[in-house]
Amino acid sequence: MTVAQTRALERLEPVYGLAGDQPVDPSALFGRCAPLIVEIGFGNGESLALQATAAPDKDFIGIEVHKPGVGHLLLEIERRQLGNIRVYRGDAVDYLRHRLPEGSLHGINLFFPDPWHKKKHHKRRLVNPDFIALVATKLQSGGYIHLATDWQDYAEQMVSVLEACPSLLNTARSGSFIERPDQRPPTKFEQRGQRLGHGVWDILYSKV
Repeated sequence: MTVAQTRALERLEPVYGLAGDQPVDPSALFGRCAPLIVEIGFGNGESLALQATAAPDKDFIGIEVHKPGVGHLLLEIERRQLGNIRVYRGDAVDYLRHRLPEGSLHGINLFFPDPWHKKKHHKRRLVNPDFIALVATKLQSGGYIHLATDWQDYAEQMVSVLEACPSLLNTARSGSFIERPDQRPPTKFEQRGQRLGHGVWDILYSKV
């Protein structure tokens, strides 16, 4: 934690942070009815801030457990004067399950989750049948889940799990993956990996 991030948590989390344990009313939260997108594990928040800047007609909830990333995003929200982002510091599965109404989300973004690359740790991966079943209940008809990873075996596992969910449809015209869409800004982590020759796999499924 930097001094600036610590102060941002003190000053700005009461303004832009989400607290309490009651279900969220998105229209009351943002003061309007607009497509709502949740990003899980936003890292330092720069990509999420860019998305919100580019789409002022949409609202965003970012979920992250690490204080430095939350503090950094809060500073970006203040710097960019973004009124369409709220931040939750805590567990994403718990938030989805208990705080968001069914059918309330236009989209869910999950970019570069922890791959838990050792085989014995694969069971810790966030993308599993129970998680995807939960996601499907929160999406509106026509809503989407967009995932990205730089681990090919995790990408293949993601597709396998998503294919098994009857209410989700792969949007890829051919094959299982899509090219990175413009609305997903490349992260510094991703750009560094690409310079090292790492691949990146984007996956986009829609709710039927």
